[in-house]
Amino acid sequence: MADDDHSELPTVLVLRRCPFIALLEPKCSQKFNLLKAWDSPLPQDQFLTTHARSVQALLSSGNGPPITAQILQFLPSLKLVVTNSTGLDHVDLAECRRRGIAVANAAKVFAEDVADTAVGLFIDVMRKVSASNRYVRGGLWACRGDYPLGSKIGGKKVGIVGLGSIGLEVAMRLEAFGCSVSYNSRSKKPSLSYQFYSNVCELAADSDALIICCGLTEETHHMINKEVLSALGREGVIVNVGRGAIIDEKEMVECLVGGEIGGAGLDVFENEPNVPKELFSLDNVVLSPHQAIVTHEAFVDLGELVTGNLEAFFSNKPLLSPAVIN
Repeated sequence: MADDDHSELPTVLVLRRCPFIALLEPKCSQKFNLLKAWDSPLPQDQFLTTHARSVQALLSSGNGPPITAQILQFLPSLKLVVTNSTGLDHVDLAECRRRGIAVANAAKVFAEDVADTAVGLFIDVMRKVSASNRYVRGGLWACRGDYPLGSKIGGKKVGIVGLGSIGLEVAMRLEAFGCSVSYNSRSKKPSLSYQFYSNVCELAADSDALIICCGLTEETHHMINKEVLSALGREGVIVNVGRGAIIDEKEMVECLVGGEIGGAGLDVFENEPNVPKELFSLDNVVLSPHQAIVTHEAFVDLGELVTGNLEAFFSNKPLLSPAVIN
């Protein structure tokens, strides 16, 4: 077979170009025929119809176009969706289940990096790292004197919302700082000693900070609302490394501007890349452009996992990181 002949390779559909696809392509293209929708002059529906029978696997990006029922109906031969994200809110899981389409995600690949970012944001807000950096760079130290006091990390009661792989990594890091950890999750985890709260509002009321690590679902959409934020209180800090829409962003902004909570560290937002402008002037808010997963090491590991999932599928072997879609 000629080097540029991909006709005998399994076909994997990719709907949109993204940095991850560019990173993955050199290795993936040796084993799979990457069918790039963006290279075609055809409208997407016509392109999908043209290739409907040949596409058994689809490679999706968490920040790419959602995998909707409308897209899936054009692909009757599709049997696998592989996404480069841990979250699955961009995939119509109910439709995948109905059509017998398996889904593989990034599993634990990003857990350590996201946990590092979550704890980093927490420390930044509490110790005013970014704010005091601006203070020094603005020449204010010399003319205004010492910067206001920050808050100690050790001894703080931190509630983690979502104690999956990321939440557990966050908890271990916080324990090392001497924090008291409690959590809210879909169910209590008997093997763990952390205090469990079935009600997130009660968790907030008994915490100095909330760190959001859960996925976005119908149940968690706007779960962190005015009631929860009020329970967190005027000194309370919220950190979000999950998904933006888990927090009712409008209500959070109102609480921050009105001094009803103590601060926020945010890596995710409801309408990315649009961030509420009211947050820009608040020194008790630290903002990050959804980059908790962005490390070279994590993307290398992700490439191995994605390639491994596709190889397993086309070899009729178990997927390496099957997502639970029940």
